[in-house]
Amino acid sequence: MIAMEQRLREAISQRQKQRIIDANHVTSAVLVPIYYKQGQYYILFTKRTDRVKEHKGQISFPGGAHHKGDRTLVDTALRESAEEIGLAPGEVKVLGELDDTLTETSNYVISPFVALIPSPYQFKVDGWEVEEIIEAPISALLDKDLHQQTRVIDIDGQAVTSYFYHYQGRVIWGATANILHQFLDIFAEATKG
Repeated sequence: MIAMEQRLREAISQRQKQRIIDANHVTSAVLVPIYYKQGQYYILFTKRTDRVKEHKGQISFPGGAHHKGDRTLVDTALRESAEEIGLAPGEVKVLGELDDTLTETSNYVISPFVALIPSPYQFKVDGWEVEEIIEAPISALLDKDLHQQTRVIDIDGQAVTSYFYHYQGRVIWGATANILHQFLDIFAEATKG
């Protein structure tokens, strides 16, 4: 596990992060939580409730909008993860940051942070923003048959490739799928040979 942590840290740090600075978008951050369980690595997603204002019922990573009290965007991701799924910030090892991503259906720019979290862990789903936690083996998400669907969409006048992942009857799409695609490329590279 320590070797994987180092390989992921190195793979993420070797990339040049692409930042999106745009005052017309809401600044936000998410945690991309990974953990080791039953001999393999998993990634954690949340399913949003139908009560939230935006992204109703969508599969997402824990996270949300930056608040004035957050010193940094990683603080935003950690605070939101604590609020939504009860993940204590002190239990999280942030490994690095992925490229900023724009949402397709709302006005957010998301800064994603890859993090190792403990397993097993006693999560506490808040029930207001998050309906449930979804655990997916990374090996299943790397299966090319799960995301053969891509399309090019226009976001703020830019052509962006959008990905779709299918896992256990659920569709992961939009900014979450685009962040997932970035992470899976890095994970595949870090686990080569």
